[in-house]
Order: sequence, then C-alpha cells, then structure tokens
Amino acid sequence: MNVLKELRRRVANSLADMIDNPQPFADMVKPAQDAQFGDYQANCAMPLAGQLKQKPSELAEQIVGKLDVADLCEPPEIAGPGFINFKLKENWILDQGQALIADEKLGVEAPQSARTVVVDFSSPNVAKPMHVGHLRSTVLGDALCRILRFRGITVFSDNHIGDWGTQFGMIIYGFKHFLNEASYQQNQVPELSRLYRLVNQLSDYHAARNSLPELEDQLQQQQQLLESKKSELDTSDKKARKELGKLEAAVKNTQEQIESNTSKIATLEADAELKALADQDPEIAKNARLETAKLHQGDEENRQLWNQFLPACLEMLHQMYERLDINFDMELGESYYQPMLADVVESLTEKGLASESDGAMCVFMDGNAAPFLIQKQDGAFTYATTDLATIRYRIEELRADEILYVVDARQAEHFKLLFETARQWGFDQTDYRHISFGTILGEDKRPFKTRSGDTVGLESLIEEAIEQSRKIVDEADDSKPNGPELDEETRQKVAEAVGIGGIKYADLRHNRDSDYVFSWDKMLAKDGDTATYIQYAHARICGIFRKGEVERESVQNDDSPLMISAPEERALLLQLLRFGEAIESVCEDYRPNQLTQYLFELANLFSSFYAKCIVLKEEDQELRNSRLHLCDLTARTLQTGLHLLGIETPEKM
Repeated sequence: MNVLKELRRRVANSLADMIDNPQPFADMVKPAQDAQFGDYQANCAMPLAGQLKQKPSELAEQIVGKLDVADLCEPPEIAGPGFINFKLKENWILDQGQALIADEKLGVEAPQSARTVVVDFSSPNVAKPMHVGHLRSTVLGDALCRILRFRGITVFSDNHIGDWGTQFGMIIYGFKHFLNEASYQQNQVPELSRLYRLVNQLSDYHAARNSLPELEDQLQQQQQLLESKKSELDTSDKKARKELGKLEAAVKNTQEQIESNTSKIATLEADAELKALADQDPEIAKNARLETAKLHQGDEENRQLWNQFLPACLEMLHQMYERLDINFDMELGESYYQPMLADVVESLTEKGLASESDGAMCVFMDGNAAPFLIQKQDGAFTYATTDLATIRYRIEELRADEILYVVDARQAEHFKLLFETARQWGFDQTDYRHISFGTILGEDKRPFKTRSGDTVGLESLIEEAIEQSRKIVDEADDSKPNGPELDEETRQKVAEAVGIGGIKYADLRHNRDSDYVFSWDKMLAKDGDTATYIQYAHARICGIFRKGEVERESVQNDDSPLMISAPEERALLLQLLRFGEAIESVCEDYRPNQLTQYLFELANLFSSFYAKCIVLKEEDQELRNSRLHLCDLTARTLQTGLHLLGIETPEKM
C-alpha cells in the first residue's frame, strides 16, 4: 500500500464537506522531515484557515475529528499553529513489511487505468559521434522508460535520430570536395565526422565575417543609446535602473558575439590550409544546403551516398548505447517520415491552420509573434513538419495517450508551438510533455568542454570514468583487512559498473531543470549522494549473506515474522515501505531525482541499522531472521532502484 496516497485520500474525505476542492489541501500531507514530528505531517490547516476564516489550530482539530485513520496510525497530534502529525502503528508497519517479502514489485502499485506512453529521447544526429550534450536526454529518457514500465505502464521508447537533416548536406558536400580516401577506407565514421566539422567550420567562418560589420555597427548604436539614457534617466528610480540593465545586457551580448566571431575568424585565418579552403568557396553554406535539397528531392548520387554512409553511422551509435545498457523499441529517424511531410502541409492547409507567408507555409498562433514554419520558401520541409508527422504516427499507429519529449530547455518555444499546432490539427486527446533539462557545466561554470574548448565526446567520457573508477576499486580491494578478494576480470567489471553508474547517477540526482557542475571527485565518491555509495551499501549486504553462508532465496522463502526491537529497525522498514511513494512521485512529474534521493536515504538508514543492530551473531533466532529479512529487502530495493536508473549493482566491490 502507498501509505502517503492513502493518507491523502483520507484527509481529502475529512475535508469534503468544508471545501469544494479538497485535493490540493490533502496533497499537503508529506513525509515528516524530522522523526520527532511523526512519520507524516499535514500543514493544510494553515492555508485553509484563511479561506474559511478560522484559527488554524481549531480547524486542525476539526480535521482530526473527522479523520478515519485508526487502522493505520496512532491518534494524530496537533502541533504548533496547526500542523497535524501522523505516526504509523507499529503493527501496521510490520504487516505491510511482511507483505513486501513476497512482493516482486516491492510495494509499487499499478496505475488505476491503462495508458500508453511514447518517450522520445536521445535522438542524436548520425554521422557525428555522440558527445556530452547527448548524455542528459539519453540517461533521463532511459530511466523514465524503465520506471514507467516497472509501474505497469505500456511504454514505447523511440530514438528519433537525425538521419535526414542539414548535416547530411554538409557531409555530402565535404565528401565531394575534401575527402581523405585513405582515412575513409580505414574507418568511415571518423572521416565523415571530420568532413562535417570542416564544412561547418568553413561555413561559420564566412558567416562570422559577413555578420561582423553589422554587429559592430549595432554595438556602436547600443553604446550610444546607453550613454544617452544614462544621462537622461534618474538612476535612483527602480524602473529606470531596470531599463538601463536591459541596455547594458544587450551591449554585453553584442560584445560577446563580436568576440566569438573575431575568434572564429582569427583561428581559421591562422591556418593557411583552412584559409585556402575557405577562399575556394565563399558560398559553402549555401552549397551545402543545396546538397541537402538534392538529397530530399531524390537525387540519385546523393541518395546513394546517404545509403552508403548510414549503416556505419548507426553501428557507431548502437555500440555506444550497448555500453550504456540502453535499448529502444523503435528507431524511426527523420527519413522514415519524409514521405509523409507533403501530406502534413496539405492537411494543415485544408484545415485552415497553415497559410503562405513570403513564399513559406506557416502556422500562426495567437499571442505568439513568430510563426511555426512547416515549409520553407524553397519547398524544403522543416523539423516542425517532421515532428507533426511523428505525432500523427504515434497517435494513429501506437495509440499514444501521452508523448514525452526529453529535450533540453532551449527548445521550449518549439515544443510550445508544436503541441498547440497538434491540438488544433485534431490530436487534442493526447497529453504532450516537454521533459526539459538544464546544462552540464565544467568547473568554470560554463558548458562542459575539453581543455582545448571542444565538446567532450561521450565515448572518451565513459573511458575516463572507468579509468578513474578502476583506481578506486583497486585501492578499496587492496586495502581489505584479509587481503584482496577480486580477480582481474571482476575488478574491471566493477570499475565499469561504478564508472558508468557514477555518470548516470550524477546526472539523475539533480533536478532535471537545473544545470550542474561535472566533477569526477564528487561523482565517484564512496561517501555522499553517489551511485558508488549506494552500490557499496548493496555489496555490503551481499557480503553479510556470504559471510554467514546464508542463501538469500532461503530467507525470502522463510515465513519468520518481522520484528521491531530498535528505532533503527523501524526507520529502515518504514523507508522500505516508501519505495512505492518514490516511484509514483517520479511518475507524477518525471523527475528521477525523487528516486535517487530515496535510495540515498535508504542506504543511510541501512548504515545506521547495521551499526546498531547485530545480524549474523544475534542470539535470538527470530530476531536474527527478522534482521536478515530487512537486509534482503534492502538489497532488493537498492538493486531494483538502481536498475530503474540504468545502473548495475555488483555483489562484490
């Protein structure tokens, strides 16, 4: 039973005749932050008292008087200005704990109604190695799929890869003009990646040169306006200071753009070979786009090159996903939807949603200045067109009740327009969610880069994580009192589990909307809120059973009753009963950090339990059996929880 949900239901019942919509107030029941206030606490009397014009303490007494929780709790207590404290009955905790022993789901309840969820995540562009920028979408999306499935929800995971966009025009152009044949024959993907980077760099160079004079003029005008306003406005006025702040921010932004463009120009012109290539084709960006257009129009040569490039590119991606233990139900890229795009535009036009604007087809939204572009002036379709075709496919073919897009926060405007267009198009019975997330930062609080300023490759990140973890594993094993326990193969497997698990957990433990600083020391620490700490807790429990020569399966099949003889036992058992709460909390707003926090607290409570409660040497056989049950339940919950985050749990570390 999810006791939090049950308490909220009963509080809602007690409020039903006081207010029309009691649920928001019932949802104020939360786990208590301090055990001295009980196990759960409700503060709904304070905000509700204002509406009902009563004293909070008196209203709390009325709520308690109508509450029916005698089967779950000791009599609720009112504290302070109107807090209602709940303490669960010991017998109820024991009964619920006993039920956990035989429950494969560890108390996680299935949803009341069936639903199908499509999770769109990772979605890299092919022909380019995955980098650290793909990490959050990939890890977060995979965790959500695992958790939703465990909950009992039908899930389709879709890797909507970029296999048809402008990057292929760049690669095809590069292939035709700058190919190193020997490198390509040796290993296709690195050479294709080099060609993409080269064409992109040359295009950026020309764009920077062309825009620099305009930016410099813009900066001069902004600076003049700023100086003028400084002399005109009263800087003691709050509104005036705000206006000046906006002008100063605009000046700074333009200065940064100029610095960036100047740096790009200087870097390229310092390389004589690159400068010569740039001079050969000042229109390289336009010409690369023409190669994309030819591909989309069915040009035989470009289509043949696309078919030649794609298999090796996909194989490279699959190798990375295999290392990360991530699988997809579908991998329908942009090319899959290409035949459907003309019909999307036609359908939107027929419904009066799309109209022509300067030769392009757009969907205009009330209250939004920028239109939603679905077909360019040259007839090319856009990401928006593909996304709309994807929505129609997912609803009509997969019967999706909800579609989650695990994409960084910078795309918020795109998804706002996409979802509204889809609803107006007729797909208004499906829930759409942009599962946004922040940026991974380096120690300098800027987007995480290598020392040379390049984007960090995901493969190199994983390799370094494993290398760093191997040092930790070796040191820990070599320092064991009775000598090392792990052979070479096991050490390497543990290092991989710790390294990759550390990367995933460090990402998932943060609120997804937040940026976070990437730190090897914090990520792989054996103490603190890390995967390593929780993995060690799990391995320690496995070690207890090995040391006692006790088969865990025999404990799970043993019907010995659970007992509570110490506060640490009660706290640990109560936390085990809250696993379902953690899973449901993740599913409410798609934030896996709710689960990481739960697992960290569980590992802490087990540590306190093990420090105070003898297990193997306990002379009372019933108490020993009960504590073995607690150990086994904790290990199962830690293992299940980490698995739902995509993290392995070695039995030895």
